[in-house]
Amino acid sequence: MVCTMALLRTLLRSARSFPYGPGVTAELPPDDAVLLDAPDERLAPALVSAALGDFEHAAKLLAVTRDAAEWETRDRCLTRLVAFAGSRDEWLTRWLAAAPRDPDALLVKAGLAVRRAWASPAHAELLRDVAPLITAAAEADPRDPVPWRLALDHARGTHATHTVFGELWEQAVRRSPHHHGCHVAALEYLSASWYGSHRECLDFAERAAEDAAGDSLVQTLPARAAFALLCDERAAARRTSVQDDRIDAAADLAIGFSSLFPAGDPWPAEARNLLAYVLAARGRDAEALEQFALIGPYVTSFPWARVSEDALDGFLRTRSGARLRAASSAALPGRPGHGGPGGH
Repeated sequence: MVCTMALLRTLLRSARSFPYGPGVTAELPPDDAVLLDAPDERLAPALVSAALGDFEHAAKLLAVTRDAAEWETRDRCLTRLVAFAGSRDEWLTRWLAAAPRDPDALLVKAGLAVRRAWASPAHAELLRDVAPLITAAAEADPRDPVPWRLALDHARGTHATHTVFGELWEQAVRRSPHHHGCHVAALEYLSASWYGSHRECLDFAERAAEDAAGDSLVQTLPARAAFALLCDERAAARRTSVQDDRIDAAADLAIGFSSLFPAGDPWPAEARNLLAYVLAARGRDAEALEQFALIGPYVTSFPWARVSEDALDGFLRTRSGARLRAASSAALPGRPGHGGPGGH
């Protein structure tokens, strides 16, 4: 515990030591109109071309994000391209053959290797062999924080010490102090499932959100920590009123973030999906419904794949349940607006 708390202080101190970089009335879409992980207008052409074996669109997209230092968009695009390459990688093979030193091709190559290693029961051993690929991607463009997000995920899987993880973290935040993906990687490392606790996750997430701009995705980090606590069945019976208050505060913070974007915007879709789950789990059904309306058709695998074998079905069932409970609550005068077990 002492070592973990020391790491927590390092993560918070490092993120702060570098300068900062760059109401719903709509009806819910019908069940058959929602889409799981639908690509946005920038990513869709790259995926379509990749399906045809052509890498040019993917190369152009990632090059634009790198040149413009759009690190959040770059990380999102990488995740989707890597997921696609997991089953169809001919386009990536051609890309690497045509441009073996391309920073973007090297990043996708490293990301795919990390993904495939994590998918194996022997991931710790396999991940060790991936380290040179991550290093190559990081060295290809020293400004890019995204390879360092891969390095943080790699470190967790290889059981890296707190000291090693802290060193990687400092490299990541030096490049982008409030990069969401790197913060998620740190949150996973600090989680109760790995090397920390729910309290440490909430501490880290809340402090990170305090330091970030209001429109930063890091504002939703406390909701992610709250989600992990809500999903921990072992912790459920021991959850305190203080923890419940922190969960609700995390949801309130994420509601503020969500309000900055128009309904049906794919950019905050994952944050809204996460928020809808947390609100529904807390019995805040009317507010959950507001987020479901803002989500529109854009269902994301996270968080639903974590709580259901069928992510889309998990989304639909939770949305339906919130709608029924909200309607029931509205029909009962005097019932608290945040009804349900654990509501506030």
